[in-house]
Amino acid sequence: MNEETTEKLRIDKWLWQARFFKTRSLAAEMVGTGHLRLNSRPIHKPGQTVKPGDVLVFPQGPWIRVIEIAALGTRRGPAEEARTLYTDLDPPQAKPKEDQPPPVALRERGAGRPTKKERRAMDAWTGEE
Repeated sequence: MNEETTEKLRIDKWLWQARFFKTRSLAAEMVGTGHLRLNSRPIHKPGQTVKPGDVLVFPQGPWIRVIEIAALGTRRGPAEEARTLYTDLDPPQAKPKEDQPPPVALRERGAGRPTKKERRAMDAWTGEE
C-alpha cells in the first residue's frame, strides 16, 4: 500500500464511519445532491477524497454542520471512536421548541369524556363548526 491510500479516504465512506449517516448509500446520496461543501467548494461526487484538516459543511436535519476532519478511520466503530475522527467547529444548538397552540380542552383527571354540550362549547371556542 502506498502512502496516498492511507492519507485519503472517500468522502461518503468517511461520513459513514464518523456516524453522520446511517448507511454509506445515504451519505453518497447527500453528497450527490451538491449540498456538501469541502473546503468551501460544493462537492457532487461521493468518490471525492478527504484528508485530515479538511473542513466539511453540510445540512443534517434542521442544522448546518461544520466539521473539521481530525483523522481517517479504519472501520465504523462505536460512537465514542467516531467522535475522535472530527472536530465540530459549530456544534448544533438545542432543538428549538416549536410554538404549539395551548391545549384546547384541559380536563381534570378522571372527569371522563366531555358531554355533547361541552363539545359544542369547545368547538365554539376554537371556531370549528
